Amino acid sequence: MTLAPRLWVVLAAFALPLAACGQPSAQQQGAPPPPQVTVATPQTKTVTDQDEYVGRFVAIDEVNVRARVAGYLDKIHFTDGQMVKEGDLLFTIDQRPYLIALDQAKANLDQAKANLDFTKADLDRAKTLLEDRTSNAISKQTFDQRTQAARSAAATVLSQEAAVHSAQLDLTFTEVRAPVSGRIGDRRVSVGNYVAAGSGATPTLLAVIVSIDPIRFEFTIDEASLLRILRRKGGADVSGDPVALKLIDDKDFIHPGKLDFLNNVIDRETGTIRGRAVFENKNGLFRPGMFARIRLDSSAPYQALAVPDVAIGTEQVNKFVYVIGPENKVLQKVVTLGPLVGDMRVIRSGLTADDKVVVNGLMRVRPGVTVNPQMAEASPPPAAAPAATTAK
Repeated sequence: MTLAPRLWVVLAAFALPLAACGQPSAQQQGAPPPPQVTVATPQTKTVTDQDEYVGRFVAIDEVNVRARVAGYLDKIHFTDGQMVKEGDLLFTIDQRPYLIALDQAKANLDQAKANLDFTKADLDRAKTLLEDRTSNAISKQTFDQRTQAARSAAATVLSQEAAVHSAQLDLTFTEVRAPVSGRIGDRRVSVGNYVAAGSGATPTLLAVIVSIDPIRFEFTIDEASLLRILRRKGGADVSGDPVALKLIDDKDFIHPGKLDFLNNVIDRETGTIRGRAVFENKNGLFRPGMFARIRLDSSAPYQALAVPDVAIGTEQVNKFVYVIGPENKVLQKVVTLGPLVGDMRVIRSGLTADDKVVVNGLMRVRPGVTVNPQMAEASPPPAAAPAATTAK
């Protein structure tokens, strides 16, 4: 009788595992639900392919300021780096030698005029005597000599007048003025230094002025891109076409401009052609020599399918997207990508407008998996579709 309680304990210990074997497990009670993903159909957008190029700004006018007359530099009338207008006084060369030369030229002119007056009076007297045939007071040879003297005196007056104009011009050239409007650099010569000029010596460089507004932007275009541009225009002139520019610290192409020029030949060594655009620069943000990126149209507007760029997957060299097939099974489609349009990627081939593309939950799917697709909420259409871009 004493073994009965122990026997019941042993039997109860064996009965518990046997009872558990007869019950279904938690996983057997219900399979996990298929993963939920967000899908969307490709959007149809009107886009224009655009190419991007790197270039630099170039001033429309760049002038090396040099003196036209030699002398010692007397005064400087500007601050290094300031904006100047055409005609502003920049430098003054010592004027005293040129004032003396002008006074001497004027004196020579007065002497020549006095000599001309005397020779004219002498010629008039000779005419009177020659006309009096009865007196024979003057010979024909003497009359001719006085005529020649009057003409020579008149020529001397003209020569001295030219000398006065030359001396006045030299005096004017002692004031070096800005030939164009723009920003002047630093002075290259200090007051008191001798300034060389003329053909006998290399003229001294005094300063450099570059125009600021408007400003040009130069870049090079490869031959393939040039063909796309020319075909878009049907071979017509592209001058005046709108372009956009982005500085090194800009997030987008926010500076509008116009295409100004395409060179007439392709460089044989590089296979590129030089292009040029013009931009307003009223605030002086652009400086000659500054690098930037320019964007211009390379195709006519066309209709294209686009999906969110985040939906694009990469498998070695192939690009693909996940789409929902029959019975909500995931399929993988290899696609050919076009340019980026905002946050949307243009799909050139591999998709149809009816495909349901997985745009969210990509980490939870793989080909052949059954999913629970949920359509993404339609976003309002943009006011103006941005253009597709291709970097160069």
